[in-house]
Amino acid sequence: MNRKRKSQKRVVGDVVRIALGDGFHIYARVLEEALFAFYDCRVSDELPIAQIIASPILFFVPVTRNAVELGRWVVVGNAPLDSVLSNPPPRFIQDIQRKNSFSIYDKGQIRPATKEECIGLECEAVWGDTHVEDRLRDHYAGRENIWVESLKIKE
Repeated sequence: MNRKRKSQKRVVGDVVRIALGDGFHIYARVLEEALFAFYDCRVSDELPIAQIIASPILFFVPVTRNAVELGRWVVVGNAPLDSVLSNPPPRFIQDIQRKNSFSIYDKGQIRPATKEECIGLECEAVWGDTHVEDRLRDHYAGRENIWVESLKIKE
């Protein structure tokens, strides 16, 4: 029997569990502006919220609403954001028509930037849930990820 999952709202501070399809899962945190922080805690058992949010962060990326709202990523708790999560790192934007034109997106503001300022930053792109899951599996397998590679600065 195919049951429809219960819809859930995405609330800042929510901790979500993301199944990786291999018997393991990781956790992420809902931040402002569709952004998520992904914790480096690949486990097969459930963890207490305090242990999850004390884990190191792998990366920050914006994710489509469906991941949480359609129940693919399950909300397991909520906790107030600390200063690191309230002030996530900026992301870069590269003009696809003018490869030498860069900007930095930081907390809703966009400013011009140099290529050098953008090196090492995530690209400002909204990720799909399955692409994030691919990235996480590749990370733990020690493989390059096709989606990360496709978003790198173009020469």
